[in-house]
Amino acid sequence: MKIIRSRVIIPKGELDRKKIIKNLERYARICYKSEDKITENSAENFIAGVIKRGHESVIEHEKVTVIMIVGRDLTHEIVRHRIASYSQESTRYVNYSNEKYNSEITVIEPFFYKNNNYLYNSWLKSCKVAETEYMNQINNHAKPQEARSVLPNCTKTEIAITFNMREWRHFFRLRCSSAAHPQMRQVTIPLLLHFKKEIPILFDDISYDESFNPEDYADIIQED
Repeated sequence: MKIIRSRVIIPKGELDRKKIIKNLERYARICYKSEDKITENSAENFIAGVIKRGHESVIEHEKVTVIMIVGRDLTHEIVRHRIASYSQESTRYVNYSNEKYNSEITVIEPFFYKNNNYLYNSWLKSCKVAETEYMNQINNHAKPQEARSVLPNCTKTEIAITFNMREWRHFFRLRCSSAAHPQMRQVTIPLLLHFKKEIPILFDDISYDESFNPEDYADIIQED
């Protein structure tokens, strides 16, 4: 059994600040027929004003796609967000007994147990039992879509997520708060901070649980 940390991959070019903001200005100015006021440096102030006024429908014209590598428990929450597009690793078709997967399952580390050996060992034991029974079922001619019924919620999955900018703002408001699951905050807070860095005009006003330990999400974000 392989144990890994959650992480987020941002494909190269997805967070093109200049392109995104200039496109949004062009589309939004149609509402006011003020295209004649577009200049080389007008986009950011204009879009900042649009967001301040709550006219967020216009920022739906641009989108960003990221790839999250997390447990299936998190993707059950993520896919509730609409409007969105998702492409997710399927346990119906992926057979973890194959050599391609080293004949083992991969699970996401529950970092919130790092200071509790008893709970961590209990989790580890249950995952190993699940892996053993999954392989037993496959070896006894069960199909992957049948054997997956014994896989734990923390089974690693990869999911491509595409939200428009308005939905990203909504997503971060919900999933970066202190009420969100800690494993969710482990990926969403560093992702929000990265968005704030790359496109501050669209995300600087969104707050997050600042009590969250930075060590819990170090090196979560990767650009590819």
